[in-house]
Amino acid sequence: MSKTLVQPVGQKRLTNVSVVRLKKHGVRFEIACYKNKAGSWRDGVEKDLDEVLQSHTVYSNVSKGVLAKSKDLVAAFGTDDQTKICLEILDKGELQVASKERESRLSSQFRDIATIVMQKTINPETQRPYTISMIERLMHEIHFAVDLNSSSKKQALEVICELQKHFPIKRSPMRLRITVPEQNFTSLMEKLNSWSANITSKEESANQVSVICEVDPGLFRECDAFARNLQGRLEILAVSVHAEGETNVDQYDEETLPSMPSIPKVSNNSVLELNEKFQKQSISADPQSIEKGVKQSKCNTCEALVGDAKQYREHFKSEWHKHNLRRKTRNLPPLSAEECLADMELDDTKADLKEYSF
Repeated sequence: MSKTLVQPVGQKRLTNVSVVRLKKHGVRFEIACYKNKAGSWRDGVEKDLDEVLQSHTVYSNVSKGVLAKSKDLVAAFGTDDQTKICLEILDKGELQVASKERESRLSSQFRDIATIVMQKTINPETQRPYTISMIERLMHEIHFAVDLNSSSKKQALEVICELQKHFPIKRSPMRLRITVPEQNFTSLMEKLNSWSANITSKEESANQVSVICEVDPGLFRECDAFARNLQGRLEILAVSVHAEGETNVDQYDEETLPSMPSIPKVSNNSVLELNEKFQKQSISADPQSIEKGVKQSKCNTCEALVGDAKQYREHFKSEWHKHNLRRKTRNLPPLSAEECLADMELDDTKADLKEYSF
């Protein structure tokens, strides 16, 4: 007698799928989708339903292959059309993802939010953007949690509002060109002054006056409506304005950087000690290059001259700079090389004391 494998007719076993689940009228309904396609459908990227669904079938349990009953479909959705029901579940249902896939999506969206925050914010002291690593560290410090069902831009704006409560950070201004008739120019200037706008240039042509200014992004809608009321027009020149030269370390010199308060001079002995302490990383300017008239780069974080472009890049890897970065996130003033060495030795002493119990 031959033995045959009997598979139940009412079961269709599917593997390697993404499940979208919807509970309605106390009954659970599920559909089987291709991985990463349900999100593309909801974002409007994927238009072909056949590329999203593995089958136009409604299940009560996809992992076990149990099909939903027709009477339950009619009671919950008012129809037994499988395709229409699949569309409703796909739009309103909850996407079930594996733990690794969820971690990957959380990490990716967290990075996207941090990138948007970096592009839209600046340091009010230097008028330059923070680095992406610093933004991510600040987001961790305020215990920010990513919401996969919300857009990255919306969450980035919420993060900016939360960061402004604890750290020195503000929205980078927008650069606009506002053109109004000459008789309405006085009203425009009064309004820009009330908004504390930074006016960069002014142009006159025929009977119209154009003003290029930098305003807070939160005032954009109000500014657009005001320009229309004055029978003028508004143009966006730059969505986010940063100080020029923030990415080129060769441009960090005394002429381009804002004036900083005077700091105590670093002695040669302390520099030698720091070189040994920080694995011989260069942290100060070469005296010979100063005598030859070579431009000296200045670090805004440490408020010190650190030599030419090469030494400036090496300074960013030094423990002195990293220590002052940690102090800056806590709104503490920077330390000189001598003070930094003493502070780090004190931290080491405290760490050693914690290992002993008295």
